[in-house]
Amino acid sequence: MQRFPVTGMIPPVILLRIAVSRLTIRHFSANPEAGPDSVTRLGIFGGTFDPIHHGHLIIADELRHKLALERVLFLPAGRPPHKTEQDITSDDHRLTMLEMAIARDPRFEISMIDIERSGLSYTADSMLEHQERYPDAEITFLMGQDSFRDLPYWHEPGRLAALVELGVALRPGVVVDTESILQRVPEIDGRVHFVDVPLIQIASSEIRRRVRVNEPIRYHVPNCVADYVIENGLYLRQP
Repeated sequence: MQRFPVTGMIPPVILLRIAVSRLTIRHFSANPEAGPDSVTRLGIFGGTFDPIHHGHLIIADELRHKLALERVLFLPAGRPPHKTEQDITSDDHRLTMLEMAIARDPRFEISMIDIERSGLSYTADSMLEHQERYPDAEITFLMGQDSFRDLPYWHEPGRLAALVELGVALRPGVVVDTESILQRVPEIDGRVHFVDVPLIQIASSEIRRRVRVNEPIRYHVPNCVADYVIENGLYLRQP
């Protein structure tokens, strides 16, 4: 892991316990009456997770390790503004698959903030709520390089960068041109961590396509998720 000032080109809670499939799942929920958590280095990994797959898990664990994070909260999106026209699987199904996928790793948990919020899910608003819940924690929002490239088009990207640091997963051999991003979002200067991660060419959209055309998804996703998709008839008609 390397941390760079962003200039030029960059080289290569309440814990609610729920039993699912005999596993204990921990949720973080935004409860204003809950006391502060003791975690000091926290990563937050957002996405629709429709479905969660091994690529998500590998990236989250690589960033956790290389950024020395004590915990990673998976933040499933409620209504992401960039996917308002996309048919997203129900919250219950996405949460259950996510719960099963991370259940055996105590360093992974789920934040319900976006799911519980009404209206569109904006990352800057979500990070403010997490910051209020973890006032003593250094929070890093985790993202892929494609999301970092699109950061200037996000809702209030400057406010996001002012609230939290950014951990960006880089594919091997890829060079990121940060100059134009810095010019448009100057708040990111000195607040971005770039981390090389293994090349994992798995995408949720491809998994949904494979299910729809009756191709195998086992080994693309944890076995429990593959079983759940089949047993519940998910993605049979969803693009």
